[in-house]
Amino acid sequence: MNAKPSPTYLIGLSLAALGLLIFLCFAAISGASLWLVLATRADKQNDALDVAAPIVLTSTPTLIPTSTPSAPQSPADLTSTDIETQIFTRVYEQVSPSVVAVRVFDNDALGIGGDVQNVQPYFFSTGEGSGFVIDREGYIVTNDHVIEGAESLVVEFHDGLQAPATVVGADPDTDLAVLKVNPEGLDLRPVSFGNIDELRVGDRLLVIGNPFGNVNTLTTGIVSALGRRIDIPGSPYSLPEVIQTDAAINPGNSGGPMLNARGEVVGVAFMIQSETRSNSGIGFGIPSYLVERVSRAIIEKGVFQYPFVGIRGATLSPFAARALGLDVDRGILVEEVLPGTPADKAGLRGGKETRTIEGVDFVVGGDIILAINGQPVQVFDDLLAYLGRYTAPGDTIELTIYRDGETLTIPITLTARP
Repeated sequence: MNAKPSPTYLIGLSLAALGLLIFLCFAAISGASLWLVLATRADKQNDALDVAAPIVLTSTPTLIPTSTPSAPQSPADLTSTDIETQIFTRVYEQVSPSVVAVRVFDNDALGIGGDVQNVQPYFFSTGEGSGFVIDREGYIVTNDHVIEGAESLVVEFHDGLQAPATVVGADPDTDLAVLKVNPEGLDLRPVSFGNIDELRVGDRLLVIGNPFGNVNTLTTGIVSALGRRIDIPGSPYSLPEVIQTDAAINPGNSGGPMLNARGEVVGVAFMIQSETRSNSGIGFGIPSYLVERVSRAIIEKGVFQYPFVGIRGATLSPFAARALGLDVDRGILVEEVLPGTPADKAGLRGGKETRTIEGVDFVVGGDIILAINGQPVQVFDDLLAYLGRYTAPGDTIELTIYRDGETLTIPITLTARP
């Protein structure tokens, strides 16, 4: 009698059959895949070779093409992509022909008659500076301190050509002077003036001049600060809205143009702050609007007359205003009204007593100027700048003032500054 298979035996047999079936399926699939690959490869080779040529298998590795390294860029290529270099080069090429070296001479050293027509300035000059052409009539702007006391002057152009120059006029209070050369036979290229209101701290700034006698030298930097007030040596007055830069300025740069990135004159180099009389990264420029006004007045009238109000004052800060118990927090304290001046004639009032706040003395009790011709003023320089930009002797201005708790408007007719 045959024994019946056990359930365990049947399960094992079923699993073995299932495993064999799975193996056969994988084998069939693998074989089909291999056949498809070989057929595809053969079709590709037949497409590339003569159909009658035998297929030869090789073990030579396939080379993968690589890109050829590019040649190093030439200096010209690098320059063409350097925007800053392009700006510096373009501005220098544009303005350099307008810049001159100003050389001061002693007539005794020049010989009989002070003939400067063919002088060799490198050997005989007793002083030097820079300047630039402002029109085709032969007028040149420089600093007053460059030509002060000069007996004879020669200007040297960028191409080495020299020409004798005469002084048209000078203004010590702005440290500006105007020279004149005979334009006949000269290739005079006037500069263009820019607007300092467009300048921002951090903007590029270029200076072209003749430091230490090195003709037409370009130095570059940025606008380091705006609105500086500088005391002019030998003058009782201050210069407002001066431009500060870190572009290198050295002896001989005085009178040279300060330029924006468009090549426009925005200032005239005139002073450095240094313990060694050489560049320390702090140089100053006279604002272009004042250069234009002063030079034009000197050419037309021989002199520039600065408008005059006749007060001494101080800036009122919010801190000082609170300490003084005032109802306004900004403006100009009128500390003193000079006798016989336009301010005195208009009835402006000066201070009466001195108060010390945090170690600073303020003369209080007088008028507080809030605006000039409707333009608010916050610091004393705002008043000086407005007068220098927009007014002239003979003009009548309106000062908005605060007095005894009231706001008043007082008209003042300006005179020439003594």
